[in-house]
Amino acid sequence: MKNLQAFGLGAITALGMTAMSMLPAAAAWEPTKPVEFIVPAGTGGGADQMARTLQGIIAKHDLMSSPLVVINKSGGAGGEGFLDVKGSKANPHKIIISLSNLFTTPLATGIPFNWKDMTPVAMLALDEFVLWVNAQEPYKTAQEYVAAIKAAPDGTFKMGGTGSKSEDQIITVALQKAIGKKITYIPYKGGGEVAVQLVGGHINSSVNNPIEAVSQWRGDKLRPLCVFDDKTLPYTDKILGDASWSSIPTCKSAGLDVEYLMLRGIFMPPGVSEEQVAYFVDLFKKVRETPEWKQLMKDGAFNQSFMAGDEFKAWLDQTETKHKGLMQEAGFIAGN
Repeated sequence: MKNLQAFGLGAITALGMTAMSMLPAAAAWEPTKPVEFIVPAGTGGGADQMARTLQGIIAKHDLMSSPLVVINKSGGAGGEGFLDVKGSKANPHKIIISLSNLFTTPLATGIPFNWKDMTPVAMLALDEFVLWVNAQEPYKTAQEYVAAIKAAPDGTFKMGGTGSKSEDQIITVALQKAIGKKITYIPYKGGGEVAVQLVGGHINSSVNNPIEAVSQWRGDKLRPLCVFDDKTLPYTDKILGDASWSSIPTCKSAGLDVEYLMLRGIFMPPGVSEEQVAYFVDLFKKVRETPEWKQLMKDGAFNQSFMAGDEFKAWLDQTETKHKGLMQEAGFIAGN
């Protein structure tokens, strides 16, 4: 009888396990409605162009069942966008693409925001900065540009950039220090507008990202003088004549000891689940495998670093500390 009971219990258990194995696996989380894709910058700039390229890639390759809707919130040097995401607790249907204004905007404005108020998803890439001038100007090299600034009265040369007390102005202050002459900084809403102003001759130079000025370079309207990295760019495809991104010397080699790279990363609101974060990490890994993304990386001469999880958080901590030092040196900390 005992053996029969044992057999009966075992048979019931086995049948139960078989029945459970036949049940469909619980579906992984995915968006159930349109996802807002916040851009904390104006239209036409590097962040906006990247966000819209991502939107197009995801739609073309059917990587999401819900649409991605790009929304620009550039007010307060991007603070409008960051505060929106900070205030959208536990909402997985909202993501934001970040620039280094993730660090500079709260330091410069004093707004109640820190990158830790959001949930880090992934670093998509790092963006380069290039010193650009109008192609009609006589200086062909960074050395000639510096000589022209030194020969002119203080403040004569105008540098256009995106936002006040932002990455572009931090680089401008560092250039002033390296050259020993004042450069007048003029802020605009986005990198697209900066490029238009430089083509029109309303400013003398800019420190736009590659993607923000490549079309004007290709059209022989703008000229790159140097890149603010410690090494030349690896991309050898021709842009204008025989010139490629790899043709541009480093600013350091031209005697300007200034280096700066900018984050292009994705964040979500606070309070989202690990499963929801994992969905977007996986989504952007798929995006990185598409030919369109690889072309964007080439066209924009990006540093293709990718990070997620603890590695990304550690990088954010270190980079926040670096920006505090740069902002203090430039005198850009709010209330100081």
